Order: sequence, then C-alpha cells, then structure tokens
Amino acid sequence: MASQLSRLPVKPIKLYTTQTPNGIKISIALEELGLPYEVFKHDFVQRTQKEPWYLRINPNGRIPAITDTLNGEEIHIWESGSILKYLVEQYDPDFKLWYSPNTKENYELFNWLFHQIGGLGPMQGQMTHFNRHVMEKIPYAIDRYTNETRRLYKVLDTQLSSSTSGYVLSKFTIVDIVYWSMVAASGWAGVDLDEFPAVSGWYARLLNRPSVAKGMNVPEIHPVQALMDDKTGDKAKEFENYSRSWVLLGMRKDAEALTN
Repeated sequence: MASQLSRLPVKPIKLYTTQTPNGIKISIALEELGLPYEVFKHDFVQRTQKEPWYLRINPNGRIPAITDTLNGEEIHIWESGSILKYLVEQYDPDFKLWYSPNTKENYELFNWLFHQIGGLGPMQGQMTHFNRHVMEKIPYAIDRYTNETRRLYKVLDTQLSSSTSGYVLSKFTIVDIVYWSMVAASGWAGVDLDEFPAVSGWYARLLNRPSVAKGMNVPEIHPVQALMDDKTGDKAKEFENYSRSWVLLGMRKDAEALTN
C-alpha cells in the first residue's frame, strides 16, 4: 500500500477561503491529512472573490477553491465537495477519511456528502439569511427554512443515534467534516442543538479533535465560537451588522452585474 508520505503535494496547496462553513471544511480536511497549504483570505467587502484573476481559478466567484499541481500541471478545484473528493483521491491512499472506491461503504459516504451539500448546507444558509440578514422579517421564509433545517438535523440525529462508531459512518470521514462545519454555525442560524442530543454530543467530541480545533480557525478565529463567550450580546450584534453588510452588498453588486 502506498505511503502517506508519497502523496504529499509538489508544493503547498493554495487555499482560497474566508471564515465560512464551506471554507473551514477544506482547512479541516487539509489539517487532518497533514498536507502543507498556504491561505489566501478573500475580503467579501472588497469583493476580491469577483476579481478577474480569481474568476480564472473559480468562474463562480465563490469560496473555497484550491490550486494544486497534478501531473506537472497547475489545476484549480472549486466547490467544497469537489475539493474534498480531490483531496482524498489524490492524498489519502490509506483511506483515512474515506473508503476504498467501488465499495458499498464509499457509495454510502457519497450519499451523505451530497446530502449535506445539497440539503443541510443551503437550507441552513437560507435560515441564517432570513433570520440575520433581512431587516424586514418574512414569516413564511423563516418558517420554511427553519422547519426544513430542523428536519435535516433530525435526519442527522437519527443517523448518529444508531451509530456504533460515534461518527456519521463507521469511522471519522469527510462526511463528519462537512456536517460539523455546518453545525458549528447552528447557533448563529437559530438552531437549538438541545433538540438534537446525538448531534450535540457528536459536535462536542469533534470540537476536541486537533485537526478540527486548528482548521476551524482558518483564516481567522471562528466567529460563532468566539461569540459563545459574549454574555452582553454586543459582539453578536456587531458581527450581525458586519455580515449583513457584505451579504447585502454582494447581492446588490451581483444584481447590477446582470444588467450591465
């Protein structure tokens, strides 16, 4: 079997990111695999993710993305699920974070990976948006995305409740990374983890994992975790105003670009 040392990148992987659930999925995975990487922090207020140089890396103008060398050529990978698939296929020959291809276990892994990316990720994102970023409260939107997010947390809670490993699958994998990164922002979205005890216990255990503790704070301290110590609520309000400003700015600029 190939050694992990034989699969190190030719030069450090370049990670283009900022402090979001999708961004920390990749930094946690890089830490877990022990891969050298450099970080470029995008500034959403300055909209560096929309600059021409970055659109050549990720034509969607979002984070995360990575640049690596494959077979002597520079390669750009974008979308968090695609990046994770690339990292394990290229740098995890011992199947630390996934399973051997063409096995039942690996197909199951990708079921859960795509379930997070197509389900919990966007639903919790919309729940956060309508709870935190929209000044005028829209009850229908809040109810729709809150209830769907809670339903998806229940699916995860049921899976973890029946797990004998303590993880979503039979061992710690990229599936745990993608779900954990979303659950880390659950309080900010408005999810009460007390409603999902299996998720809550799993989340707390993984918080003590070294790769998670380090990767979650790339490229800066995880804001939601930092806000947990804020008893006055002042820091939460400040962060809410900041995040609302760049989200609404981005929406306006994207709309303007469509008319030009």
